[in-house]
Amino acid sequence: MAKLLIVDDENDVREFASHFFQKRKIDTITASSGEEALTLLGDKKPDLILLDIKMGGMDGVETLRHIKGLDQDARVIMVTGKKPEEENALERCRQLGALEYIHKPLILDELERIVMSLLPHT
Repeated sequence: MAKLLIVDDENDVREFASHFFQKRKIDTITASSGEEALTLLGDKKPDLILLDIKMGGMDGVETLRHIKGLDQDARVIMVTGKKPEEENALERCRQLGALEYIHKPLILDELERIVMSLLPHT
């Protein structure tokens, strides 16, 4: 079964996304911070990571940098309420190796299409 790590400091977002993908037979793991996500990576080995950019503590861009330092092949989708042009967020994330960029509020059809297209098919 494909494994998805959802990293967001908003509990509602984490729980909603987790439930949404569990209904689609995706094994989900959640983390409330970048630091927690990094500790889960080694043990859980997710196939794909949904990573919020704006979080307290270590933000998503810094978390992405650390994830790629641990596993250059990690597959990461950035999630944000920012517009892509703000602070060159999209460009910075792509340079660090993010595969996609999804905006909040989450549009379920878009979220499902992008995540399902990037998860390995088992």
